[in-house]
Amino acid sequence: MIKASTVTVLMAALVALLVTLGPGQSASGQADPAPPGNGIDMTASAKTLFGSERDASKQPAEPLGSYSKGCLAGGVRLPESGPTWQAMRLSRNRNWGHPETIGFIKRLSAAAARQPGWNGLYVGDISQPRGGPVTGHRSHQIGMDVDVWMRPANDLTLTLQERENIASVSMRRSGGAYVNDNWTRAHHEILKAAAMDTMVARIFVFPGAKVRMCNDETGNRTWLRKIRPWWGHHFHFHVRLNCPAGASNCVEQPPPPPGDGCEAAENWVYDILNPKPPDPDAPPPAPRPEITMADLPHLCARVLSAQ
Repeated sequence: MIKASTVTVLMAALVALLVTLGPGQSASGQADPAPPGNGIDMTASAKTLFGSERDASKQPAEPLGSYSKGCLAGGVRLPESGPTWQAMRLSRNRNWGHPETIGFIKRLSAAAARQPGWNGLYVGDISQPRGGPVTGHRSHQIGMDVDVWMRPANDLTLTLQERENIASVSMRRSGGAYVNDNWTRAHHEILKAAAMDTMVARIFVFPGAKVRMCNDETGNRTWLRKIRPWWGHHFHFHVRLNCPAGASNCVEQPPPPPGDGCEAAENWVYDILNPKPPDPDAPPPAPRPEITMADLPHLCARVLSAQ
């Protein structure tokens, strides 16, 4: 049985130890592990910090977080030009992605080059060198999204300046309810090839294009499930890839609903052609809050601080 005097002595010694320890120091006298921020201000704008990075981190390639709230470790740069592609708007420095994404772009551009009038693809935004929030997009944060221009890539010798000045072409008519005369069967086949790639999770395109593909497809229709109607997306289509195998820190988006999705797209087109009158009492949409470093996975601070 421990005597009361012994307990008193032990308590006094413990109090003395706690008083002498400095902040951030353990009982062994060593500094505690660094917090997740790795010296980075976790209240700072993630868009500002990631947007200032010019090169990828020297880490194993890994998408971290979700498509709209994450970052990219060990990103790979899509070469500015290849045998069947050219990266556009290079001044943005957004031709970086996960190796799986770069591989997909090369596969799809080779398939596009087999279409009449196409020598490959003009590739728009993928991600920044280390991913993260990016101006003009809600996603494109983990290197698993890519925008592909609708403009046929019939000239793969564009200079850097020409790639800054040239524009894609719109495919929509009547506010996106229909395709216009720029749409060709080649667009259908390129989107189909993308959707049939096993790495692809979904593809965003304007509703009229989805309905047109639904009406024109006479063979296998399973790939149409991945074609998802969405606002805009008439100058380019947006491909989202699945998380790579073994990427445990990558957050998948739930899969599209079962079926080919054609009826839902037709309903969207009906709503475009028959819009409901605006509600005069509806409050204005609230502005989206700025994403801070604290909103991202804590591993993203390590991506920023890595070499």
